[in-house]
Formats: sequence, C-alpha cells, structure tokens
Amino acid sequence: MARQHRSRWLRLLRHRLLDESDVSRALDAEAMARLQARVEVSERRHTGEIRLAVEAGLPLSYLWNDLSARDRAVTLFGKLRVWDTEQNNGVLIYLLMADHAIEIVADRGVSRAVDSTQWQSILHGMREAFRAGRFEQGLNLAIDAVDALLTARFPAGDSDLPRNELPDTPWTP
Repeated sequence: MARQHRSRWLRLLRHRLLDESDVSRALDAEAMARLQARVEVSERRHTGEIRLAVEAGLPLSYLWNDLSARDRAVTLFGKLRVWDTEQNNGVLIYLLMADHAIEIVADRGVSRAVDSTQWQSILHGMREAFRAGRFEQGLNLAIDAVDALLTARFPAGDSDLPRNELPDTPWTP
C-alpha cells in the first residue's frame, strides 16, 4: 500500500513539474509548423481528419482520480471534436510527455476499417523515436502511417471537394 501511495505521489510530482515550456523545448514553433504542414498535405490525399495533441502533463483532476493517458486521449478526442467528422474518419494522435505515453484514438469509421495490430505497429515506431528524444520524428512517423491507412481506406476522389473539417494545428493546452 505504501509503495502504491508513493508511486502515485511521484506521478503527481512528475506531471506538475512539466509544463508548456517543456513541450516548446521538445517541439519548438518551427517543428509545430512542420507538423501542421504535414497534416495539411496528408489530408489532401484522403477524406479523413488527423489531429495531433501534445501535452506535458495531465490535469490535476486526472491525476487525483488516477486516470491514464488513454483516458485523457479519449476525452480530448471528444473535446477537439475529432469524432464529429462527416464520414466518422477522424484520428487523434496524442502524446503525453510526463508519462512517455502515446495514444491513438480513431473514430468508428476508421476503427471498422483498421485492425488493432496496425495501430500497435504505429505506436511502436513512435515509442522508439520518443525514447531517443526525437519527438518530431515520432509524430512524423505517426502522421505518415495514419496517412497511409486513411489514403488506402478513405481516398480523396475527384468529386471530393477539399474539405478541412478540423484544424491542422497541433493542439497544446
């Protein structure tokens, strides 16, 4: 019990010590602009929507209730309206720096078309880059992999008007 209590306090401390400046050091303004441009280019090839979210630490309420990065990713999926695309083919790529956690949340249209092993493969590639401190590279790998899946399953047709339903700018608190 004492070990669990200590672990919880250490997690709380780790999340409170990181802030937006840590995100900015890992992904400066130029890196964020490059990520945004990569999403914009990707979304010309398919009808899906890709949304990036990067957070230094969880909000205090999540920590107090011992919630996970997955819980936060699912909440942001709703908050950022990734679920609200016309074809239900939005994908959220979420990075939580304090826990070194990466999550991908896909809307139901994408979930029906993509096998869970494919998501695990994408996450594996991201983890390797993040462990080495290459955050932009890891997110680029994820965007490219999600782009390939969406292009294969939801290609932009000639009659599809370019429609951008969600912002391409990476979300940070």
